[in-house]
Amino acid sequence: MRILAIDCATAACSVAIWVDGAVHTVERREMSHGQGEALLPMIGRVRTRAGLAFVELDRLAVTIGPGHFTGLRSGLAAARGLALATGLPLVGVTTLDAVAAAVPPPEREGAVLAVALDSKRAEAYVQAFAADGAPLAPPLARRPIDYADELRQAVTPGSRFVVAGDAAPELVRVLQENGAVAVLSSAAPRPDAAAVAALAAAAAAPSAPPAPLYVHPVETTSPRPRAARA
Repeated sequence: MRILAIDCATAACSVAIWVDGAVHTVERREMSHGQGEALLPMIGRVRTRAGLAFVELDRLAVTIGPGHFTGLRSGLAAARGLALATGLPLVGVTTLDAVAAAVPPPEREGAVLAVALDSKRAEAYVQAFAADGAPLAPPLARRPIDYADELRQAVTPGSRFVVAGDAAPELVRVLQENGAVAVLSSAAPRPDAAAVAALAAAAAAPSAPPAPLYVHPVETTSPRPRAARA
């Protein structure tokens, strides 16, 4: 299976091509803004290096959030446009799943895996996973100090925690201060298109285009109607 995967939902941008069970080509950039402008040229460079035309691909994949509003929308818009133009199926992968999938299996063994991603607010985007990668709860928006208590109450006493993501250091600190055994994962702190491609390769064929996953409500305001003139 050949997959083009993209991610620009957080403070990074990456594009990968997956061929028959392994990453063939990947390009990554850490960036706090400008992902929308960087993404399409990055896709072009990766496809050129891989030597693959769109007609040679089987699927497209993209992160659907939770993440930063502008980058998330840019990535989804680009992926949907490519899917429409090429007729390829488009698989959506959450950012939390992508970070969790990149944690090395030896680190996850016998542990509860928690992913915490920066939301640019007091609350982080968080989700807990079993050692095999199965979600233990849905994605949430929680302050690390509150989520640490929720985690400790929800799992077996004495459980060991491995924490990944760019908001992980704070969660590790709070867990340790509350007497839990918690360590920071060596995995990349933000989603990577290589992990997105691997998850998309194992996913069922999508039945509909993916929609953005918002944990926080979108903060927009509607224009106020103008008062009628006398």
